[in-house]
Amino acid sequence: MKLNYRVVIFALSIIFGLFFSAPSLFQMQDGKKITLGLDLQGGLHMLLGVKTEEAVKSRIKSIAASIKHFSERKDILIDSLHFDENEITFTLLDKDDAKTVQTFLHEIEGAVVVVVDEKISLSLTNEEIAETEKQAISQAIETIRNRLDQFGLTEPVVARQGEEKILVQLAGIKSADEEQRARELISRAAKLELMAVDEDRAARVHTMSESDAAAYGDVILEDAANPEIKHLVHEIPILDGGMLTDAHVGFDQNNRPLINFSLNAEGAEIFGDFTGKNVGKRLAVVLDGKVYSAPVINERIGGGSGQISGSYSVMEAKDLAIALRSGSLLAPIYLMEKRSVGPSLGADSIKASMIALIGGFILVIVFMIAYYRVAGIIANIALIANLFIILAVMSLFGATLTLPGMAGIVLTVGMAVDANVIISERIRELIHEGVSTHRAIEEGYSNAMRAILDANITTLIAAVVLYAYGTGAIKGFAITISIGILASMITAILGTHGIYQMLEKRIQKSKNNLLWFGIKG
Repeated sequence: MKLNYRVVIFALSIIFGLFFSAPSLFQMQDGKKITLGLDLQGGLHMLLGVKTEEAVKSRIKSIAASIKHFSERKDILIDSLHFDENEITFTLLDKDDAKTVQTFLHEIEGAVVVVVDEKISLSLTNEEIAETEKQAISQAIETIRNRLDQFGLTEPVVARQGEEKILVQLAGIKSADEEQRARELISRAAKLELMAVDEDRAARVHTMSESDAAAYGDVILEDAANPEIKHLVHEIPILDGGMLTDAHVGFDQNNRPLINFSLNAEGAEIFGDFTGKNVGKRLAVVLDGKVYSAPVINERIGGGSGQISGSYSVMEAKDLAIALRSGSLLAPIYLMEKRSVGPSLGADSIKASMIALIGGFILVIVFMIAYYRVAGIIANIALIANLFIILAVMSLFGATLTLPGMAGIVLTVGMAVDANVIISERIRELIHEGVSTHRAIEEGYSNAMRAILDANITTLIAAVVLYAYGTGAIKGFAITISIGILASMITAILGTHGIYQMLEKRIQKSKNNLLWFGIKG
């Protein structure tokens, strides 16, 4: 027997498969392991709705804030800046600024600007409203996925369901505390706003109604620590969380957790300009409609950074930082359906899948040995190696195994052995024609290669399409099929070919084709 490069590569692939699949097979504490999906280990299944109309209102409010900042930066005098769910209105005090203001407004995408004398109104087109609502759903999906990734859950399923619904599946959520924490993280708007306190009327806040405050362009907000405390702030924020670039947990001098946040260049400029012009006044840090702090501005604050302090635990602070980093939701979400999947379902599913996998595997092995003799044993070695490589690759990347994924592995067993069946039949045909063993092996692989490549490439293309356009369990199926196809190219083609080349002289010397290939003559 003589080693060749094909056998060396095959041996290395087996060692790779055994080494990296061991932590998953034996549930070792060290090493990367395959995680089980919702259908195998249980977890949380939720269907969420999105209040898309709130996204339009938020867009209008953001435009109003931009108009206010633009007028202050350009020293343009405006009055009665007001907005509602559909429209922004304000009065221009100097006609000479009309051209500058209108140029700025017309640059806003999807805006309809109407000018009557000095009064200017802005609204959004129906197309822009529809696009904003559509974007709110897409953004919610991406934001929720980012939050759950940072939360530490492996491959959560977050996908659009219909037009305005979001499907969320979280594997491994078992306790009520874990479920509550995940739900709060998903649903939290995490809308950060820096808002100016109305110093002229703040003392009257407890005697004012919402309508009284609205008449002055203000809004009354609760204090996060004590709902009895009210704050009167200007309705249009100085800036919002859309300009936030980072948020992380820190600690104050009393070792209490707080959130340190940073703003982008535009936010830092607005923040610096406002604090510079409002020394001695208060700036409210508002999160999800509640005032967390309202410190007095002692000097201009440059650098674009700030803090959110409050009475929360370290875990709550971490979750809040995750929500802020991943971005605020453009529109609130609400729970439409919730279902807890118990681990017993997972155990039953695993048992049934393992029976199918082991049963199919044993039947294939028995058939190959009975029909192809030693050639069947060689094919079986390749098949076993193929399974270890699939598990190793999935473990290495921390992939999630779902029930369809297990079905993909079962299907891969048949596909992997199929290549060796084609090769063995080609070799048998050539031996039956009387050609030498060396020529039968080389031409057998050469003749079978086109059919094998065609079948594998077309299946791989289908798997790539499934992964690109599928969600959740479909992606799991596509991943296992793809890994199995690529592994079979190493084991069923390269590996077995190398074994035949290594054993070629022994095969020729024995002249027992029945023993080696299951064919007489």
